[in-house]
Amino acid sequence: MVQQNRYFPEGTLLQSASNNQSCASIGALEQALEERRILEGRVTLCDTAHNLQVELGGFTGIIPRSEVAVGIDSGATREIAIISRVGKPVSFMVQSIGADRYGKPRILLSRRAAQEAAISYLMKNLLPGTVIPATVTHLEPFGAFVDIGCGIVSMIGIENISVSRIPHPCKRFSVGQKIFAAVLEVDRCMKRIHLTHKELLGTWEENAAMFSVGETVPGVVRGIKEYGAFIELAPNLSGLAELRQCLCEGGCVSVYIKAILPERMKIKLLVIDALPELCEDRTLSYFITEGRLREWNYSPASCLRSPVRTVFGDGELQTS
Repeated sequence: MVQQNRYFPEGTLLQSASNNQSCASIGALEQALEERRILEGRVTLCDTAHNLQVELGGFTGIIPRSEVAVGIDSGATREIAIISRVGKPVSFMVQSIGADRYGKPRILLSRRAAQEAAISYLMKNLLPGTVIPATVTHLEPFGAFVDIGCGIVSMIGIENISVSRIPHPCKRFSVGQKIFAAVLEVDRCMKRIHLTHKELLGTWEENAAMFSVGETVPGVVRGIKEYGAFIELAPNLSGLAELRQCLCEGGCVSVYIKAILPERMKIKLLVIDALPELCEDRTLSYFITEGRLREWNYSPASCLRSPVRTVFGDGELQTS
């Protein structure tokens, strides 16, 4: 895995001993200023001018409005990005340490500087297929937005969240959840990083190995067709069951596993009963959490159907 050095999703460093020590005294903050170290603190207030106050151990730091985020001055980043930080952790660099008219420490911080450093590093070091940590920031019908370092946001399109289709990203993720993602493409002209997620959740064979013929297990109805119902057994694995009146999309059911057929990439199921909605678990089990992917083959080697795979190149993504 390409190490992000000090450029982590916001909240990663907040409770660390090194971060707390760096915020504990004026001397430690001065050293952080000299070393251009990235620290974290929690925002306690957004004032009427949209400056942020940040808790720093026994001190309070100020992030001026223009320093809250990349794009604030140009209008590319909206004001909601400022006021929505209250109560949440932020990354920052110490900009200056002085005194106010009462002799109290006046500590100016810059989140924008931390973000610019993160963008520069990520643009230079990330390649397609690189696996990185991320934190979910918000969800839309078309995809999940995630923090990939110092509040820099990227998106995972809904079609790339898992092999099993979902109606909305909230069926797989929750805001604040820590996940892993793989880089699809690095657009250095627009300074954007596009991500995917499904490749980290295992191949058909890896997921099918968790189940055995004759078992009865819980599942989620993800699609209903005239020829049967698709039941999700894991985020990257679904089986097909005969239709029953109790089935509805999004509903939870118990299913009996009748057959597992790698050559057809198919699992035959029999619906046993409807279950409470509580059975839908958003806990994710990753098969890959580091390194760089060159190619990912979802289909079993013995499969007679057209292969499902992702090929990561040095430039644009190729899929087939």
